[in-house]
Amino acid sequence: MSNLSQPLQLKSLHLPNRIVMAPMCQYSAEAMDGMPTNWHYIHYVSRAIGGTGLIIIEMTDVEPDGRISNQCLGLWSDEHVPEFARIIRDAQQYGAKVGIQIAHAGRKAEDSLEPVGPCDETNPNRAGKLPRALTTSEVKAMVQKFQDAARRAVQAGVDTIEIHGAHGYLIHQFHSPAINRRNDEYGQDLTKFGVEVIQAIKSVLPEEMPLIMRVSAIEHMDGGYDINHAIEVCSKYQSAGVDVFHISTGGDGPAGKKIKFSGHSPAYQVPFARAIKQALNVPVIAVGNLDQPEVAESVLVNEDADLIAIGRGMLRDPYWAVHALHQLGDHQVEPVKQYKRGYPSK
Repeated sequence: MSNLSQPLQLKSLHLPNRIVMAPMCQYSAEAMDGMPTNWHYIHYVSRAIGGTGLIIIEMTDVEPDGRISNQCLGLWSDEHVPEFARIIRDAQQYGAKVGIQIAHAGRKAEDSLEPVGPCDETNPNRAGKLPRALTTSEVKAMVQKFQDAARRAVQAGVDTIEIHGAHGYLIHQFHSPAINRRNDEYGQDLTKFGVEVIQAIKSVLPEEMPLIMRVSAIEHMDGGYDINHAIEVCSKYQSAGVDVFHISTGGDGPAGKKIKFSGHSPAYQVPFARAIKQALNVPVIAVGNLDQPEVAESVLVNEDADLIAIGRGMLRDPYWAVHALHQLGDHQVEPVKQYKRGYPSK
């Protein structure tokens, strides 16, 4: 059997294989209310039918103005819970485990009338709106909003939760030295906001449920932080309660002339996943152009990561997981019974 098909135990979470559906926004929620639709149901349940071990539902926001767009998902109301529960329950029926990515877009909230962030002196978002700096009391209230969203996710039946601390969204904005220029306690300690969010979410999770956090290992912008800063940040987040890190890259600022981005090469982010895994002795998820099964397999063989996240590859192919395992020779890995006739047996 391939390494990609091997099960993995993370606290109480038993994964049938090492394949993760990376969270990718669908921009298909009901306008304004953040509610999942039949599109989300088909999108996620079909990937469970396709053999994915862990599905992470896309960026789901803790308040209406925390969304990238008004078509993004939300978990700021108990009314959201039943629709998420339907998706989660039926995806689990086909053997997948399901997590959800809890987030706030911060200054990248394009449809917000007044986006917020650590400071008001930074770049406008793509809609041209300048952010307003959160007050200290508003930051503390935001921690509560993350906790409330996590509580609702648990009520909906998730197997795990992922906190979004990457890609220049709110938590990332706070732990980025180039973005966070506050003078209060949340500027004196750049990880304080993230740590408090982690601790608040951990308090509402079942004791043995693992907590995942997505982080950017480097920022693709002039003056952005490097892998050493990311390791320091992740160390504090690990101490606060993170069990698994999902390693990506990218920040929230102009790339500038000094940055060379190699995002079109296979496995371009894997060295960062390996660096954090080795520095902290922590399980990591690798992502970034790993769509070729042989490349994904090599990452596991080399012990660079523990899990492989597939994003665009699963947009192209809902059954990427079972197709990849068959391509690697795992013909004993069977599709759902309704589709068996479509696969050769050996």
